Amino acid sequence: MNDLSKTTFTRHPTDRPVPADVRAGLLKDPGFGKVFSDHMVTIRWTKDGGWHDAQVRARAPISLDPAAAVLHYGQEIFEGLKAYNLGDGSIALFRPDQNARRFQSSAARMAMPELPEAMFLQAVDELVKIDSAWIPKGDGSLYLRPFMFATEAFLGVRPSYEYLFILIASSVGSYFKGGEKPVTVWLTDRYTRAAEGGTGAAKCGGNYASSLLAQAEAMENGCDQVVFLDAAEHRWVEELGGMNVFLVMDDGSLVTPPLSGTILPGITRDAIITLARKEGRTVREERYSIDQWRADAASGKLKEAFACGTAAVVASIGKIKSSKGDIVVADGTTGPVTAAIKAKLVGIQRGDVADEFGWVHRIR
Repeated sequence: MNDLSKTTFTRHPTDRPVPADVRAGLLKDPGFGKVFSDHMVTIRWTKDGGWHDAQVRARAPISLDPAAAVLHYGQEIFEGLKAYNLGDGSIALFRPDQNARRFQSSAARMAMPELPEAMFLQAVDELVKIDSAWIPKGDGSLYLRPFMFATEAFLGVRPSYEYLFILIASSVGSYFKGGEKPVTVWLTDRYTRAAEGGTGAAKCGGNYASSLLAQAEAMENGCDQVVFLDAAEHRWVEELGGMNVFLVMDDGSLVTPPLSGTILPGITRDAIITLARKEGRTVREERYSIDQWRADAASGKLKEAFACGTAAVVASIGKIKSSKGDIVVADGTTGPVTAAIKAKLVGIQRGDVADEFGWVHRIR
C-alpha cells in the first residue's frame, strides 16, 4: 500500500459531532492547541504488511500495550501545518509537500518507516475536508498535527516492527498571548537543545522534552521563549525552543544560522529565505555568535530580529534576557522588515498575495 492509487481510506464519521452552537463558541477565542475537531486519521504499519488500514474516524482515545516501544525507547516523530480559509471561499494549506518530506526525513533518522508523500497529503486532505467547519474565521486556522510512534509490545533495544500514524486537528488563534508585540526570549547558559550527530534536525518529541526545563527557566524569568546556543562551544546561536531565528542588519540583509544538522530545517525558514532573495535581499546562512548579537545590538548594526515557524509564522524578538545582562533589539514595536516579510508570507498563505512559487495547496 505504498502508492496513492492503491490507498483507500475507510470513513467512519462520528455519530456524536460537537453541536454547531458549541463549536461556534469554541472558535470565538480558541487559543492554541486546546480546541480539537471531531475526527482523526489513522494508518498502521507492520514489518510484514507495510502501510495499511487507513481510516478517517471519530477522534477518540487510543489503546496501547504497557510494553509499547514508544513508551520505553521514544520512537516518535511529528509535524505541524495549517489549513486556512481563503477569501474566495476555498481552503488551502501552505507547502504540505515539504511537511511530508520532512516527516520522512525525521522517520529515517529515528529508524522508522517512511510514510509515502502522497499518502501523507491524502490524509491531510481527508481530515480537512471532513472537519472544515472547525477552521476559525478571520486570522485563525486549523492546525494539523500528524504524528507517528512505535506500537510493538516488546522490551528490547531495536527498531519496532509496528507503528501507528495519526493525524489530528486543532482550531487555533495566535500562538503568543501578547499578539503582535515583540516577544522576549531567555538565553540559557545551562542547557543545550542538540549536538552534532544527534537528532536536532529531526522533528521528534525527545528534542522538545529536553527543551522544557530551559523553557520553564525562561518563563520564570518573564520570557516567552528560550534561545539555545551550540552544544560544543556554547557561543553560536542555533534556534529557539520551537522556531528558527533571523537577524536583520543595517544594510537590509538577513542572517540565519545554517542547517548543520543540529537545528530543524524549518519550512517557514526556507520560505522566508526564498522570498527575501526574490526581493533582492542578501541572505547569509552563517554562524552568528551571541557575543556578536550583543555587540551588533549595542552598535546599531543589528536593526531587527525575529523568530519563525508554522505555529507563530513570524514573531519579532524585542529583547534577550540572560544572566550576563539583557540585549535589547526592538523598542516595543515590530520592525519594518519583519513586518513586511510577515505580511508577504501571510498574504500568500491566505490567498491575498499571488503565489508565484506554487506553495499553496488548495483542497477545494
